Amino acid sequence: MFVTLPDLNVHVRLDGPPGAPALLLLHSLGTSSDIWDGMTEALSRHFRVIRPDMRGHGLTGVTPGPYTIEGLAADALAVLDVLGVGTAHVAGVSIGGLIAQAMALRAPDRLLSVALIDTAPAFPSEASWRERAATVRASGLAGMADTVMARWITPAGLETPAARGLRQIFLRTDPEGYAAACEALAVCDLGARLHAITLPALVVVGEDDPSTPVAAARTLAEALPSARLVVLSRASHIPTVERPDAVAQVLLDFLVPAGDDEMAPDLYAVGMGVRRAVLGTAHVERSTTRITAFDRYFQTFITRTAWGQVWSRPQFDRRTRSIVTLALLAGLGCEEEFALHVRASRNTGCSDEDIAELLLHVAVYAGIPKANGAIRCAKEILAEMAAEKNG
Repeated sequence: MFVTLPDLNVHVRLDGPPGAPALLLLHSLGTSSDIWDGMTEALSRHFRVIRPDMRGHGLTGVTPGPYTIEGLAADALAVLDVLGVGTAHVAGVSIGGLIAQAMALRAPDRLLSVALIDTAPAFPSEASWRERAATVRASGLAGMADTVMARWITPAGLETPAARGLRQIFLRTDPEGYAAACEALAVCDLGARLHAITLPALVVVGEDDPSTPVAAARTLAEALPSARLVVLSRASHIPTVERPDAVAQVLLDFLVPAGDDEMAPDLYAVGMGVRRAVLGTAHVERSTTRITAFDRYFQTFITRTAWGQVWSRPQFDRRTRSIVTLALLAGLGCEEEFALHVRASRNTGCSDEDIAELLLHVAVYAGIPKANGAIRCAKEILAEMAAEKNG
């Protein structure tokens, strides 16, 4: 599909259940969203996988350079906005990983975690990137294809169908898009700001990567407050093409922890993101400021379990979960929570008609008095919301 930003038409691939937690995948320089093909099926069992083609790459439009990493991060956030995605896990390869870092610094409330694959906070040197940009504008990409492929894929993998396909993706990249992205790399250095990225983080690197070697990946992981490092054997700079199954497993191990381990790094962050998306950031911020020692563990518990483990499951979309929740709360007579979720219905796609319909089921299966009370409460809340909307 294509989505339109103010100055750009962006090609985006969507996979996985619409109601699942979002996972945004950002590709590398000179490639496209195709580099994630080998792992999309596995990831989409758990996530709504979003794969945009970067500005000037793939089927996305090309604008004149230079680009900036901040601007490319703004593009990615704008794609999420157009798709109605409030929060997402973000994974990126090479320049995609640098864009993910910039997103985490620019809008930390929008990201649930970051997975940084064969990347760095800076790609020296400025002169070499500007020289490459000038060369590509003058002569195109064909002359550097062999050199680039030798850095992207290990010698043992260069003749595989996937590697040959990657070469074709590279050769079909628009020279201006490539050159403009090189100019973005020339001037970006996020190294001094990495300490501010407190999100759960994963750093992945191919053991044979000459562009962002293991030592550089280790330095990146050590600079991030909440990161762990995974080194992939038999892989170079684009392991999503060379070893897609291995990368997919590493991501799933990071994003979908086994069991209910209380210390699993992402459940609270996932839950808080879903909670904000459903109940609204303002409500969640008010609630968290009122937490005391008395209810701190309880609040952590419900954020991790109700929001991080149940509301984030992919089987039901958020409208369906909203309908089920409202019906249960009405049937149990939990008026305060019912009112809260009537307000939340505006964020989940649950309509006034849905609420009226579900209350008929409450009347039949939980009793007319319970439904009558819920109808009165819903009418009051919906009227208040309408008045607020109309000023």
